[in-house]
Amino acid sequence: MTGSEASPSFRLAYVPGVTPAKWVRIWNERLPDVPLTLLPVSAREASDVLRDGGADVGLVRLPVDRSVFSAIPLYTETTVVVVPKDHLISAVDEVSVGDLADEVVFHPLDDVLGWEEVPGEPAFERPATTEDAVELVAAGVGLLVVPQSLARLYHRRDLTYRTVVDAPQSGVVLSWPEDATTDLVEDFIGIVRGRTVNSTRGRAAPEAQPKKDKKPDAVAARQKPTSRQSTGRGRQGGASGTKGARRGKPRRRS
Repeated sequence: MTGSEASPSFRLAYVPGVTPAKWVRIWNERLPDVPLTLLPVSAREASDVLRDGGADVGLVRLPVDRSVFSAIPLYTETTVVVVPKDHLISAVDEVSVGDLADEVVFHPLDDVLGWEEVPGEPAFERPATTEDAVELVAAGVGLLVVPQSLARLYHRRDLTYRTVVDAPQSGVVLSWPEDATTDLVEDFIGIVRGRTVNSTRGRAAPEAQPKKDKKPDAVAARQKPTSRQSTGRGRQGGASGTKGARRGKPRRRS
């Protein structure tokens, strides 16, 4: 490598609620010479970061612009409503959107559920972020509907959450600019899809090291004839004897 060549590196953007730890661990095991940099980004800015080259790939939420980005679906999250622990909803396992009709439901500016019609009564104003909305729920002035991972991310001891069975859901995808599919991007795709290091769909794995020659003493021991081989006697009378020959009695000496 010349002085003008940069060392290879890889940048992974991820939005709140997504946990890339498993894939990062596998990357570090397979490509220890290529540092992986994690870039936390908001859901709203993720597309711009990828489009502008600020990251090689991103773990982002749908929707994405498929005319610009490639995307591999990873999973779809359960949607939950965040409530104070003493709220009536905490007494049940799940609710429907209709059950929220008489509640004030916050709709933060960074909402990721893409509601056609937000349930419940509208709040006086929209919180700037999901984290701000959680603080308002803790103050007892309304509820919040979010993907379960965000409820966990901003968890508080005085709050709990319950599944909303008929709410929109958030899908998480691996995304990257379609015209920037590099070898390292292919490597990360393989990791996310669970390919083994020797998968034919991935890049070629390093050549296996040749097996060391066995020790000369061990080889010689294997080639050393056994006592039967050395005397020419086998189970059937030996190689030099007549098959099935009898041994006679020794003559008495006179």
